[in-house]
Amino acid sequence: MKNIRNFCIIAHIDHGKSTLADRLLEYTQTVAEREMQHQLLDNMDLERERGITIKSHAIQMNFPYKGEEYVLNLIDTPGHVDFSYEVSRSIAACEGALLIVDSSQGIEAQTISNLYLAIGNDLEIIPVLNKIDLPHAMPEEVSDQIIELIGCEREDIIHASGKAGIGIEEILNAICDRIPAPKGDPEAPLQALIFDSVFNSYRGIEVYFRIFNGTLKKGEKVKFINTGKTYEADEIGVLKLNQESRQVMGAGNVGYLISGIKNAKEVKVGDTITHVDKPGIGIQGFEDVKPMVFAGIYPVETSEYEELRSSMEKLQLNDASLVWEPETSAALGFGFRCGFLGMLHMEIVQERLEREFDMTVITTVPSVQFHAYTTKEAMVKVNAPSEMPEPNYIDHIEEPFIKAQIISKSEFVGPIITLCMDKRGILKNQTYLTSDRVEMTFEMPLAEIVFDFFDKLKTISRGYASLDYELIGFRPSNMVKLDIMLNGEKVDALSAIVHRDKAYDWGKRLCEKLRELLPRQMFEIAIQAAIGQKIISRETVKAMRKNVLAKCYGGDISRKRKLLEKQKKGKKRMRQVGNVEIPQEAFLAVLKLD
Repeated sequence: MKNIRNFCIIAHIDHGKSTLADRLLEYTQTVAEREMQHQLLDNMDLERERGITIKSHAIQMNFPYKGEEYVLNLIDTPGHVDFSYEVSRSIAACEGALLIVDSSQGIEAQTISNLYLAIGNDLEIIPVLNKIDLPHAMPEEVSDQIIELIGCEREDIIHASGKAGIGIEEILNAICDRIPAPKGDPEAPLQALIFDSVFNSYRGIEVYFRIFNGTLKKGEKVKFINTGKTYEADEIGVLKLNQESRQVMGAGNVGYLISGIKNAKEVKVGDTITHVDKPGIGIQGFEDVKPMVFAGIYPVETSEYEELRSSMEKLQLNDASLVWEPETSAALGFGFRCGFLGMLHMEIVQERLEREFDMTVITTVPSVQFHAYTTKEAMVKVNAPSEMPEPNYIDHIEEPFIKAQIISKSEFVGPIITLCMDKRGILKNQTYLTSDRVEMTFEMPLAEIVFDFFDKLKTISRGYASLDYELIGFRPSNMVKLDIMLNGEKVDALSAIVHRDKAYDWGKRLCEKLRELLPRQMFEIAIQAAIGQKIISRETVKAMRKNVLAKCYGGDISRKRKLLEKQKKGKKRMRQVGNVEIPQEAFLAVLKLD
């Protein structure tokens, strides 16, 4: 056990950590195993296309050092703020972390956030300066930032490049030297923490665990403490390039367990595995995830509802931060109200449902959770506009506020402050980290950053700004429910909760957008935006009409008028019974208002 080292990689999305992780892995493989595919750890198509890490990836390496064989368990973690829950789970299973900083960009907001998470868990931090081979790298300047942040010595910082393979051996040597071996008693009752799981259609659910105490043998009866279910350990093993089965696994090790579990609800990330005959006590798991953004996900065909439910259960195994419950909508039928950690997370979930489970879904307008206080002093949690009480019953509404940290170059300070002010933000602090880099702290409503804030921030800063945020509580706000009506009927899936000052502009733009997207019918369609009973905007989709006067090539005007009146009556009757078909793009119109 003294030769085991468990560590994870923490960095921002664009620090090249995935390339560096692949290099570490490549360096420790035998010549026969080295014919590896590029970006081996980012094995999801989506991860390769977007160049981001979505899932934490655990892998074991063997490394000879000072005449001994070391076992290194690496977890490559995501860097985007939306996947911070993945990072927190990985950190709980490790004793050390590689802090990777881009030598051309310096420290970013999300890197600092993940670093504090690691320090809070008493992890040994190894600072690595990546991309030092770039012509515009600033190793001395960025080294000063790292020293100021974690208080290390300059010689502790390892200079590396994942692309050129510089510094890989130094990193592996530092892991063996600096990261402590796991503490644990192999003779004690078994305690293994579940930190991830994945669905295999042939073998059931594969559980990934880290053993803190005790020993696990193949074929033993095990119990999951939180769910109380018992299973037989059909196969246990370690996570290498391919899964390698083992007969026995001891304290400190990381591996997988297959026991033919078919029901996704039986596996909960953060649960503890122990023996049935000699049970241990449960390890404190992870905090329950707090969703930030809520949206409805509905099948395009109502008959696919059960299939979508089963797909969501399987996806939740692999993405523990996804929260969902069934809901119904007048416009879309049966579906699910889902909680996400952010807009990127929502986008990825939708893409994964389509790619991995072949499910085409409709996503409704995303919203955040509001607290509505009624005149009877009861508090109602509002996750969707349809749950909002009637205006005459509401005393006041509170909305979630966040503390946002933005780090950028000093030349972009003006446009960033303007953007945040437009989003109802309040500037709380402004600190110059260096003469060229500034850190700004804002307090702003979560609802304002849900849609396009991150994209706009990257655009105005030419990609140099980084954002990290945390929830700081709920505050009273002047929010109203904006209803969209088609021919007088409310479409609940298009409703939104917005600030009163922005409601008119929002309603007007949404009506204009829907006029472009709704296909013309044989009858006129009135698109209206309303707050309560008050209509604040209206657009009309003109009817397609048949030329009933084509056969009248002369004669009295009364003949023509009679035909037009007859057509008018028909259109009126058609409008009363006609159904407006809403295309899928219309539900996403709100996201693309700009």
